[in-house]
Amino acid sequence: MEVVIVPDAAAGGELVAEAIVRLLNRKPDALLGVATGSTPLPVYQALTARVRAGDADVSRVRIAQLDEYVGLPADHPESYRSVLHREVLTPLGIPLSAFLGPDGTASDVPAACAAYDRALTESGGVDLQILGIGTDGHIGFNEPCSSLASRTRIKTLTEQTRVDNARFFDGDITQVPHHVITQGIGTILEARHLVLLATGEGKADAVASTVEGPISAFCPASALQLHPHTTIITDEAAASKLKLADYFRHTYANKPAWQGI
Repeated sequence: MEVVIVPDAAAGGELVAEAIVRLLNRKPDALLGVATGSTPLPVYQALTARVRAGDADVSRVRIAQLDEYVGLPADHPESYRSVLHREVLTPLGIPLSAFLGPDGTASDVPAACAAYDRALTESGGVDLQILGIGTDGHIGFNEPCSSLASRTRIKTLTEQTRVDNARFFDGDITQVPHHVITQGIGTILEARHLVLLATGEGKADAVASTVEGPISAFCPASALQLHPHTTIITDEAAASKLKLADYFRHTYANKPAWQGI
């Protein structure tokens, strides 16, 4: 996997936005997989600026959701559909008709999971998937010990993940749902390009396990080692426990500019 160490989150956002612009310029109807949380916000902000500057046309782009809470109405401000509408669709001027996501309020949640997994395949697959990483190494909501071949399914959140997400619910963990629908690791690995962003010292252990540790269900993100085109973008703090940090800095600094990420 390619590891890029950037000065700060804003620099990482610019780098990923450039990769998306290049993708859209060669494939205007690309399916872009997006994640929620604070880490990818600089990407969406940088991409919005590039689109408004005329660097890319998003009139045909499609957006795919990584995960969703079970039981939150679609119009709840913290449902991921609502969050992505605020942070991605509205700023970029992308209509809801171009959005793919699972139904977290379905009466038959397993059937909704299977339907969404099929929809991703039938749409031609995700071209570039943006990912964050949890302090325990989870991607999407694939918590430790998730199957590395898993498909889109319902998962029970760990207490730590609910604690981490309570900040989005005014700090009240009792408001954080216990269950989510998430793309499985096997589903995520089918995207053509995976871009994982990590910032802050709190993610350093997870990044080190992902990049340099063994492939293990104990660190779900380590499965990204199996993918032919994975890019890990970290700030210095998140990269602080990488033994090969200097190698990664040297490699990217000497990479031809036309290659991008």
